[in-house]
Amino acid sequence: MFFVRTATEGDLEKVRRLLCETWHATYDAIYGAVKVEQITSQWHSPAALKARLERRDGEFLVADDGRQIGGMAFAAMAPNMAKTAMLHQLYVHPSFQRQGIGRDLFAELETCFPDAEVMRLEVEPQNSGAIAFYTAHGFVEVDRIDNCGGEANGIPVLVMEKPLV
Repeated sequence: MFFVRTATEGDLEKVRRLLCETWHATYDAIYGAVKVEQITSQWHSPAALKARLERRDGEFLVADDGRQIGGMAFAAMAPNMAKTAMLHQLYVHPSFQRQGIGRDLFAELETCFPDAEVMRLEVEPQNSGAIAFYTAHGFVEVDRIDNCGGEANGIPVLVMEKPLV
C-alpha cells in the first residue's frame, strides 16, 4: 500500500529514476528514446528536482510504500496567472498504474492551494491515458500550444483546466 507524503531531498534520486522509466515507457513511441533521454536529463535532473522541492509556492509529493516510490506529483502557484495552481508533474511508475496512486496524489494536491480557484496543466496530445485520467478528474481542454512549458522545443501540448472552487 502506498501512502502520499511530502517529498524530501532523500527521495530525489528515486523520483528521478521513476521519471526516467515512466517517460521512456510513455514517450519513446512518440518522440523516440534519444529525444526522451535528452528531455529527461534536462527536466528531471537532480538540480531541477531539487529546485522544485525548494519552491515555497509549490507542493512536491511522492507515493511511498516504505520500500519504493510508486508515483510523484508536483504543482505550484502559477506566477503570472492569478489564483491558478499549475500541475507540472503527475507520474506513476508503469508497474503501479491503475491502482489509485495517481488519484491519491491528485486528491492531495487539490487541497494544497487554498488560494487557487483553478488548476491548470499541459499534456502531450498523444498521451491518451493521461488525457483520460485528467478528464475523469474534472479537467477540460482550454487551449493547444506548440511548445510545452513555453520553451521553443516543438513539443505540442493540450492545456487543460479544472475549477477548484
